[in-house]
Amino acid sequence: MTNDQAILFLLMASVLGLLLWGKWRYDLVAFAALVVGLILQVIPVDQAFSGFGHPAVIIIALVLIVSRALSQSGAIEMLTSRVIDSKRPLPLHIASMGFLGAVLSAFMNNVAALALLMPVDIQAANKAKRSPALSLMPLSFATILGGMVTLIGTPPNIVISQYRETALGEPYGMFDFAPVGLGAAIAGLAFVALIGWRLVPTARSKHNAGNELSNLDGYVVEIGVTEGSGAIGKSIKELNDLAEENDVMILGLVRNGNRLPGRALRESIRKGDLLVLEAGPKSVESFATALKLSYSRSEKHNGVLAGTLSMVETTVPLESRITGRSAIDIRLLYRHGIMLLGVSREGKPFRDRVRKLIIKPGDVLLLMGEEEQINDVINWLGVLPLAPRDLQVTQHDKAWLTISLFTAAILLASFGYIYLTVALAACVVLYILLKVISLSQAYDSIQGSVLILLASLIPLGAALENSGGTELIAEVIVSSTQGWSAMAILALLMVVTMTLSDVLNNVATVLVAAPIAVSIAERLQVNPDTMLMGVAVAASCAFLSPIGHKNNTIIMGPGGYRFGDYWRMGLPLEILIIFVSIPLLMIFWPL
Repeated sequence: MTNDQAILFLLMASVLGLLLWGKWRYDLVAFAALVVGLILQVIPVDQAFSGFGHPAVIIIALVLIVSRALSQSGAIEMLTSRVIDSKRPLPLHIASMGFLGAVLSAFMNNVAALALLMPVDIQAANKAKRSPALSLMPLSFATILGGMVTLIGTPPNIVISQYRETALGEPYGMFDFAPVGLGAAIAGLAFVALIGWRLVPTARSKHNAGNELSNLDGYVVEIGVTEGSGAIGKSIKELNDLAEENDVMILGLVRNGNRLPGRALRESIRKGDLLVLEAGPKSVESFATALKLSYSRSEKHNGVLAGTLSMVETTVPLESRITGRSAIDIRLLYRHGIMLLGVSREGKPFRDRVRKLIIKPGDVLLLMGEEEQINDVINWLGVLPLAPRDLQVTQHDKAWLTISLFTAAILLASFGYIYLTVALAACVVLYILLKVISLSQAYDSIQGSVLILLASLIPLGAALENSGGTELIAEVIVSSTQGWSAMAILALLMVVTMTLSDVLNNVATVLVAAPIAVSIAERLQVNPDTMLMGVAVAASCAFLSPIGHKNNTIIMGPGGYRFGDYWRMGLPLEILIIFVSIPLLMIFWPL
């Protein structure tokens, strides 16, 4: 092993270890590894930022914009309104939702597909008076399965296709993944609809995180004591009569950022203190008006809860602006007039000092604010509402126009008339010119963290391959499995890839596994496409944990799931995918 190989192996192992640890965001970890590789001179300077112009990065960005346009136009809402019926029996509901989710995920980003269908599924669960936990996990798994069918359905397929062009001279076409991916998706959908949903833990099947927040008699709210307030100089005990009159419970006092202990609550209230109240919105308004209190200790407001109020439950994806921060950090109330009233995490509600709570992916947030403002803030935060919201553009002519342009782009690329990147780029330009989506919305829809991860790891993976590192790994695998058939080694490669994908980002997994797959094929003198397709299927199957795929993270809060709930349905599903996909690979991509 050369020095360069040793350094690159150490770098790659560090990246995988830090991604598994999860202390820092994956885009920061990948970009830091790129910088370290450049400093240590194991990555050529002229290839340092080649990943940012890589076709895979561009295609993923374009697919994200197209997905936003399809949802923005009302095309998906029009489709769901015709397909979904909350009166159906649960297995049939899961089958219909799963089928729709899989179809959408085949042609748009699977995270976007889940974001569109999740509110519909939760609404159907509420109408049927059952927990959404029974159907949200099957829906998430269905959208992941659907992404395996086409080139643009999931980022691993795009990365595999572009790697094939580099290694073998030609990328995969739009539907080259369909023979194996479609068979695996159909088998997976049948499993989750007939058997899988029954494996959801009983406790979770009775839980509804959204209702748990919205059904509280009161919300914990912190109200500032400003100059001229009638509370100044009084103790909490002296305010109890007024509080009782307004149906408010005073829980405590915050001074200089610290919650005062119970024995100190008899002392006089000062300007700048925060009263911690538990009450409904109207009660808070009347109590605060009587004492001239304000959410802000330094700014004047026209009424504490002026305007028409709206409360919305939302779930937090990884890329949200509030992930890893608190409501106070982003000044949610002071800058945007939106109050964070409650947080639910894995089914456990947080109502004490919620504005200081560091928000994690999968949390459910209960937001309150003026109706005109709250939708804009939801978009700004990048959180996903758990109840359907009106889309900005829902004219049927624009919906069909959006679908027609996208279909034309896919057909032209599939038949080889236009390169896929060019077809998608032209589609995006037309969407903007025809005002299906604004330029700012196009930029907002691009998930920078995913693109930076991919763009940073591409040069690192290329350096590992050019140094002979991937060939060395392939040699170790082949020598340690001496006497095994090529099909058995393929199964081992898929199991290892699937395991990595369960704990790491699937893009990072495929960037590591794809070069190894080709090297193994060369050593065994078998068809490299078989190995690459096996990696593509396995990298997309992240069903054992909430961290392997963003969709699993998004449903964690709304479903009230725990970390250990996923494997119950996910493990048999992954085993099923292995048993179904290997025979299909032997038929359509024979060794």
